[in-house]
Amino acid sequence: MNHFLNTQDLSRAELDALLAEAARYKRHPAGDALKGKSIALVFFNASLRTRTSFELGAFQLGGHAVVLQPGKDAWPIEFDLGTVMDGDAEEHIAEVARVLSRYVDMIGVRAFPKFVDWSLDRQDRVLRGFAKYATVPVINMETITHPCQELAHAMALQEHFGNADLRGKKYVLTWTYHPKALNTAVANSALTIATRMGMDVTLLCPTPEYVLDERYMGWAEQNVAESGGSLQVSHDIEAAYAGADVVYAKSWGALPYFGNWEAEKPIRDRYRHFIVDEAKMALTNDAVFSHCLPLRRNVKATDAVMDSPRCIAIDEAENRLHVQKAVMAALAAQAAGNEGNRE
Repeated sequence: MNHFLNTQDLSRAELDALLAEAARYKRHPAGDALKGKSIALVFFNASLRTRTSFELGAFQLGGHAVVLQPGKDAWPIEFDLGTVMDGDAEEHIAEVARVLSRYVDMIGVRAFPKFVDWSLDRQDRVLRGFAKYATVPVINMETITHPCQELAHAMALQEHFGNADLRGKKYVLTWTYHPKALNTAVANSALTIATRMGMDVTLLCPTPEYVLDERYMGWAEQNVAESGGSLQVSHDIEAAYAGADVVYAKSWGALPYFGNWEAEKPIRDRYRHFIVDEAKMALTNDAVFSHCLPLRRNVKATDAVMDSPRCIAIDEAENRLHVQKAVMAALAAQAAGNEGNRE
């Protein structure tokens, strides 16, 4: 595991090991796995949970985190080769990643899509640029996927059901209304990890236009073939919720309208009723509810759903701290092993 970019890059054994280590850190928070180590946390977008959990995680393991915000407290960065850099960018990723690699032991990157052209954004150029030029491990802190959230979510489900084996559970990933067209990252990741865990997954969305990118649908189909479970797409709210064990909510923009959100808005506005409420949850098998946060109450989910004892969103948010410590510790150990092999 030279980088942590997507969980799909890891074997199931590696995923299980990370989750087991995260559970250990939850029981025993302090450690020295990062003693004398440092991580640069590069934020191109705002953060509450990600920044807090990574900074505290590094500290609790004896390491040190440096937070950088390109365009604010660090120079704007160019990612394309061959560009004549006469615009806002002051330096190129080829230099940034290599210089940071001389200073720190790991680099975390958070960079959302530009929301103009999906064919470009789906290339994940910021994350891939760091991974290409860095000589230390790179961690995806959310770009067009959110693998750290995936692990925190899986961990919360395992805790709730009291079993690492989630096969046989009916899992509903439901689109919800939002006044803005949002990133598909968490939806991509939820679909990935739910199918990886062998659950029976239903992607519930208003119309076929809201189905996720073929790359992530393909990953989900591959995971079903390897891990068992099932995958279906539904536009029927009642059928999707019926008998569900898990309901996971997320808003995202329809990819056919990517960068043309005004055209998508009237469609999105017609489906405000996709909100997660008590009536829908009553159709389930006493399902747990979760969301990655932040969540707009009474837009995505009602107060009653969020305040229900069946809501595990806060547990999931807490688990970000533990799974990220497991990821950082694993990458540090791997890097130390690679260094030892070179000596």
